[in-house]
Amino acid sequence: MTTVELPAGTPVETPAAASVAAPADPTAPLDTDVLRRLLDGRFADVKEQFRAEAPDHLFSPSHDLTTAEHRDVTRARLRTLAELGGHELGFSSRYGGGDSPGGQVAQFEMLGFGDASLMIKSGVQWGLFGGAVQALGTGRHHAELLGPLLRLELVGCFGMTESGHGSDVSSIGTTATYDPATREFVVHTPEESCRKDYIGGAAEDADVAVVFAQLLTGGEGRGVHAFVVPLRRDGQDLPGVWRGDDGRKMGLNGVDNGRLAFDHVRVPREALLNRYADVAEDGTYSSPIASANSRFFTMLGALVKGRVSVSGGAQSQTKVALEIALRYGAGRKQFKTPGGSEEVTVLDYLAHQRRLLVPLATTYALSFAQDELMGEMDELLRVQLAGEEADSARQRAFEAHAAAMKVASTWHATRTIQTCREACGGNGFLADSRLPLLKADTDVFTTFEGDNTVLLQLVAKGLLTSYAQQFSDLDTLGMARFATKDFISTYAGRSPAASLVADVVEAGRAPDDLHDRAWQIRMLTDRERHVVESLAKRMRKARSKPEGERFAAIDDLQDHLLLAGRAHTDRIVAEAFAAAIARCEDPAVAALLSDVCDLHVLALLEAEKGWYLEHRRMTTLRAKAITSAVNALCRKLRPRTEELLAGFGTPRHWLGSRLVG
Repeated sequence: MTTVELPAGTPVETPAAASVAAPADPTAPLDTDVLRRLLDGRFADVKEQFRAEAPDHLFSPSHDLTTAEHRDVTRARLRTLAELGGHELGFSSRYGGGDSPGGQVAQFEMLGFGDASLMIKSGVQWGLFGGAVQALGTGRHHAELLGPLLRLELVGCFGMTESGHGSDVSSIGTTATYDPATREFVVHTPEESCRKDYIGGAAEDADVAVVFAQLLTGGEGRGVHAFVVPLRRDGQDLPGVWRGDDGRKMGLNGVDNGRLAFDHVRVPREALLNRYADVAEDGTYSSPIASANSRFFTMLGALVKGRVSVSGGAQSQTKVALEIALRYGAGRKQFKTPGGSEEVTVLDYLAHQRRLLVPLATTYALSFAQDELMGEMDELLRVQLAGEEADSARQRAFEAHAAAMKVASTWHATRTIQTCREACGGNGFLADSRLPLLKADTDVFTTFEGDNTVLLQLVAKGLLTSYAQQFSDLDTLGMARFATKDFISTYAGRSPAASLVADVVEAGRAPDDLHDRAWQIRMLTDRERHVVESLAKRMRKARSKPEGERFAAIDDLQDHLLLAGRAHTDRIVAEAFAAAIARCEDPAVAALLSDVCDLHVLALLEAEKGWYLEHRRMTTLRAKAITSAVNALCRKLRPRTEELLAGFGTPRHWLGSRLVG
């Protein structure tokens, strides 16, 4: 069985997994503790401690609560979480933190196994509000605010999104005008479209907000900056502060999302979070970053931990849904075989296996990719905690990585939870199955912390921008062709996954064995390479158009941008899985994970076979063989379902579903 070879001169350097683990004795018991710790990743100790210490009431069902009751429960649970600890890990030890940003996100991820409202409520307080104070503020803000907000003595919110501007943060309309006579900023909402909206905590709980506004001083606009704006004192809203309640939502009703507007609210000059820019008493503006555009993206980049958190939280909710559906499917029986007396277990049907085992394999893949992302994030943010600035190129690569993973994890959650609901039939539609709540709570994950479609285009644009910066002496097409020869080393940075797989080279020949890891990764790499190169060519043509035609020409490339972002994400996720297998020292666990990785990658190639056939990277015979291989892997992994679920490490009572007892 063969495929069309690549044209002569096509680069063939391919990061891939180390050789597939040697087959283990299938009768030997698998050490699921090893599997769990490998899947838990770099911060396994934090996750294990949370499993051991988290009170049971954090995981009790909330589907039958009114909005008011759910908000009360979430507040009480947040106080319990503050007493339990772990939320402080991501902050500087100088102010009561633990100097471990990755540890903080790991705990956030564990909260995803319970009520998502608590997860998001904690994320608003200690991730968005606290994270903005730490990342964008300086010593005066840290000393005054970090201790109280960590202890929940000061409850805050994060006022960025506006009703009329959505993802276009640079165009928000709220203003902060400096008045040198009083040494104050005047924060103002000029019209209804500039109202802050969907702000977690704004409706009821927040005493203070980090407000993003256009800074005006000396009659000149300086772009978007962040300000600490008090909202109320002694339970009463301060003069000029207006707040509203977003009311009942599709999900996450334990979070008091609300609206904020300001009528010439005055705050002191020191309210400006001034890590990247400052205003002197006389109104003189200064910044260590000369470019306004660079300054804006540097400030936003300092807050990227939120996207990493959402990615991990979405994965946790997905794991809960999969465990409910798989355990239900392993016990539910329906239809007898011809001449048989016993009904068939639903999970023994191939169609059911395909519905659930393929997303199970992808969830494993995304978990390993999330661990790579968290390792990179932890290194970069530790540099910030030390008061230093991270390498700008590495920071940009990380931001693109975080955006790609947020997109992949949240869209996977949306698709998979819906599939799990359907796989449980009418029982999955009942509230006490928990699946409707999982579906409702996670649906918004695809749009907050960045709309997925916008983020995916940004990932692709980042690839093109990186080309331009690294190979500025070449024209766009020549630059892309040159860059793709070293594509992985350019974009993987210091990724442990890349270093583990970089020595495996596939010569461009399609092997007979579809389980050949080098060939699998090469197929994903070649797709990414081709899509980005052709995008660079089309972008060059679009930018050469007359100015009046240029916008429409670039707009025509949006589908191509999205494809490039997806192709890039598919490759880095598969690489991370391959790297996890390579570093696994237990042969039995490595062998099982090798099968799971095969299922993930081959199912992906099957789903994308239209592209491969269209571009002559795959024959029809090979496409059919891939489908047969996916079927065979589903059959092979069906008896291993219990072990794979044990790898999630979810205490049974955390599932909160009557379908699994």
